[in-house]
Amino acid sequence: MTELPLILYKGVTINQQELTVLRGVDFKLEKGEFVYLIGKVGSGKSTFLKTIYGELEIAEGEATVLGYNMRTIKRKHIAALRRKLGIVFQDFQLLTDRTVHDNLQFVLKATGWKQKNDIENRIEEVLKLVGMENKGYKMPNELSGGEQQRIVIARAILNKPEIILADEPTGNLDVETGKNIVELLREICRQGSAIIMTTHNLNLLKEYPGKVFCCANHHLTETTEY
Repeated sequence: MTELPLILYKGVTINQQELTVLRGVDFKLEKGEFVYLIGKVGSGKSTFLKTIYGELEIAEGEATVLGYNMRTIKRKHIAALRRKLGIVFQDFQLLTDRTVHDNLQFVLKATGWKQKNDIENRIEEVLKLVGMENKGYKMPNELSGGEQQRIVIARAILNKPEIILADEPTGNLDVETGKNIVELLREICRQGSAIIMTTHNLNLLKEYPGKVFCCANHHLTETTEY
């Protein structure tokens, strides 16, 4: 039996406040793929990601994400879907009133982890994976932008998601730090998570090739010119 794609969109239309942002979207994400989304600000990249984690409804077409039908998904199932996704935002969205360790602990407890040992072991594992094993005691404001983004990635992979959505993860970082973050995401991809990353930085595409989709003129098109 062939495995179903993690994401499959056919003829999808996405509206925001009555306006059509994207139409006729055909998109497929297979296990372990690394996909870039490029396009100008306002072209629909983040809007497209919002439909994947159930923040925005799909107006027309067929859409499945990790086996959930996104046209008919019930509100109560969206939380279960999001537990299978890792989301990395440009603006970090870390809880500023608690340490790195407690940020990660908060997510694990919120997603049903009960055993203290398991929680501690998993926190240690992900911090090591993102190269931040000695930073658990720090507050977010004591970290550089690149370090904060590594913690955000650690948070995103806590529950070993099948898909990671990274929305401009290098947008607020200098070039070198940005490259390090992409290398980290590529490593996570090699370990089994499929990744969709939006970016403005076309140089990254040359240095770290992947499948590229471009948002323009209300369409999402696969492009190989990079």
